Amino acid sequence: MSSTAPSSPGPRTAVVIGGSLAGMLTAAALAEFADVVVVERDALPDGPLPRRALPQAHHAHLLWSGGAAAIDRLLPGTIGRLMDDGAHRIALPTNMVGFSPAGWFRRWAEASHYVVVASRDLLDWHVRRAAGALDRVSVTDRTEVLGLEGDARRVTGVRVRERDGAERVLAADLVVDASGRSSRASAWLTGFGLAEPAVRTVDPGLVYASRIFRAPADLGNAFPVIVNVQADPREPGPGRSATLVPIEGDRWLVTLSGTRGGEPTSDPEAFERFARELRHPVVGELISGTEPLTDVVVTRTTVNRRHHYEKAALPEGFAVIGDAVAAYNPVYGHGMSVAAQSALALRSVIARHGWSAEGLGARVQKAVAGPVGAAWALSTGNDVFYPGATESGPTRAERVAAAYVRRLLHTSTGNGRVARAVTDVMTLERPAARLFTPPVLLAAALGPRRAQLTGPPLAEAELAALAALRG
Repeated sequence: MSSTAPSSPGPRTAVVIGGSLAGMLTAAALAEFADVVVVERDALPDGPLPRRALPQAHHAHLLWSGGAAAIDRLLPGTIGRLMDDGAHRIALPTNMVGFSPAGWFRRWAEASHYVVVASRDLLDWHVRRAAGALDRVSVTDRTEVLGLEGDARRVTGVRVRERDGAERVLAADLVVDASGRSSRASAWLTGFGLAEPAVRTVDPGLVYASRIFRAPADLGNAFPVIVNVQADPREPGPGRSATLVPIEGDRWLVTLSGTRGGEPTSDPEAFERFARELRHPVVGELISGTEPLTDVVVTRTTVNRRHHYEKAALPEGFAVIGDAVAAYNPVYGHGMSVAAQSALALRSVIARHGWSAEGLGARVQKAVAGPVGAAWALSTGNDVFYPGATESGPTRAERVAAAYVRRLLHTSTGNGRVARAVTDVMTLERPAARLFTPPVLLAAALGPRRAQLTGPPLAEAELAALAALRG
């Protein structure tokens, strides 16, 4: 059989490597066309509980409106059930209190977008439960994928080691690697004699420290805001930042981060002090006197790494998705939304071209490159300027892009059209090309050289509501 021949007659089958959020959403996308087996190395918890291989779950996560909409298209009703379980839907830009390198983000009264916030454990549980309930999806955990079956022309399945130590082959018409940062896809491809896909790495040396606090009761109704103080890579010294998000159960999840020489530690006594010493002390002021509910959890796996599979020669019957394609600095919160949009793109490609289309995997990779590229630009636009982030420093294109984004942020503080365009792209509701339409380009060209500070970070009404809740 040639490498471009259609699959043999009979039920279509797919294997998804990894039971992550990306893997479960991919399974939901494929279930419209095939019987799907999700293979997960670790034990998956039966509830909103931590996963052993997901250390970043302890830190703040954002599900932008573009990602939330994609999840609901793949698994209708999931976001509603998540909200019923205590997640918060934060209106944007109305309730985003953000201090960027260009100044305070303008908080327009009109809510044009939103972000969903909850603990990562709760988010994963709702997606895992919804995907696992689909008739054509089965999940096999405590099973390790040892490698791909097939050759450089076509992947025909995966070789696995099951929980009892037995090895067997799972045949499949399509294998999708959603195994995250630990993906071995590049090694598997080179093992077939194919060239290793190009990789771009941007490592700002960030360390994360997170802690959960008991927030004022009924927080979501009276104080529904996200607070974020970003680092400015143009300032001397390490880049340090903080994010405060409300999560289920009237709790605040606070994540601090710092680059080389300015890393936060696990010392609970230093947590509030770190937040107060940032470019603005608002996060430290908010948690002052608030009851901590957990210890400080530190994570050091924050490197941005993108594998350009869309430019590589791939065998038929194979595709890569989620963090296995591109993993981002978690502070920008785009990983989950990109995973959802990538799974949706996979479904659209199969629906458009057919299950047996020649080069299906390559078509999927090119479609996935859209949301991946937008999030990559947003994530690395600041990180690439930190000392030691790359071997040779920012490229000329990265410098130009960063300067343009700074100009857009300045302009957005006084121009609603530009603010809407920036938020369209930040929330992944629209592609990055939205920032290069003639009206936005013109506004940026004529806009202010400096950001226009629009007032205190918290409005008087919010401060009063917070004080009342604290009693």
